[in-house]
Amino acid sequence: MRRAIQKLTDREKQVLSALVDLYVKTAEPVGSRMLTNKYKLGVSPATVRNTLQDLEEMGLLTQPHTSAGRVPTDLGYRVFVDHLLKREDLSQGEQTLIKQQLVAGYTAIDQILEQTCRILAEVSSQLSISTAPQFEKAVFARMEMIPVAERKLLVVLALKSGLIKSILMEVDSDLSITMVSEASRLLNERLAGLSLGEIRSTISDRFMDVHLGDPKLLKVFTDSVAALSNESDRERIHIGGTSNIAKQPEFQDSARLNRLLGAIEERRPFAEMVSSAALADGVVVTIGKEANLGQFEMCSMVTSTYTAGSSVGRIGVIGPTRMKYSKLVSIVDYTAKLLSDLFKE
Repeated sequence: MRRAIQKLTDREKQVLSALVDLYVKTAEPVGSRMLTNKYKLGVSPATVRNTLQDLEEMGLLTQPHTSAGRVPTDLGYRVFVDHLLKREDLSQGEQTLIKQQLVAGYTAIDQILEQTCRILAEVSSQLSISTAPQFEKAVFARMEMIPVAERKLLVVLALKSGLIKSILMEVDSDLSITMVSEASRLLNERLAGLSLGEIRSTISDRFMDVHLGDPKLLKVFTDSVAALSNESDRERIHIGGTSNIAKQPEFQDSARLNRLLGAIEERRPFAEMVSSAALADGVVVTIGKEANLGQFEMCSMVTSTYTAGSSVGRIGVIGPTRMKYSKLVSIVDYTAKLLSDLFKE
């Protein structure tokens, strides 16, 4: 890729940018005459045609049919994103919309991430995705056990990042309010300020000298902490905007659309796709085959990390490689920073 970009002249960069822009808008292969009609390139269609051929020889463009125009390759998109992309700033209205809907009074992490997906899908018109943070390093603030039915307890965990997580647990015997209250008091006194990872690995030692409280309830709490750390990909991931991606021309083929819908239903492939992105801070753009997931080779993904205390999660959008990277990078970046600020507060 370095050799390709080093070889690009200013004219080749200009033509590549124009072709990517027009292909994103039309989803149709782009020819030299279309480019000269739509953009002020300052050269003739013949010169543009020769430039397109040069870009194709570099592997940046491809021609679906001999009589058709050209479309960007994954490498072409990569060169565009890394070297030619100019971010399109969000309007004040878009920023206000995202902020108002995100800061909507939700406190449970699942609610916040579901709302984040709804916002991203609405603003980006793509498939949106969010993953819950890994809770191993999250710091425990306090908890409450609430009997909700016979032999069922709702365990509500409050973390120092401001996150609240609730887990419904079953017990093997009836519980009195007094027993539940005493166990909650002991747990809050002994464990506040520890990470969930520390709690999980040391809880037995921390309660060796305790003769009050019900051992069954201590086990319920331990199990709930373990459940947070061991959440499956399906539980950790939220997806929105399915109807958006189904409208894209790339998914008009019913077989391809059905594979995509099946993956959305299963969720695990999307968790793998998100986890395959580089874990660098800030926005990461993964294009086509870079994700090493065959069924998504026609898709790109724009993701960013957010922080919740000492824990990290990821949000982003997924769509065809023919996506408006300049705007989506700004949308994902702004939303991730807003989400981090929300958890910090």
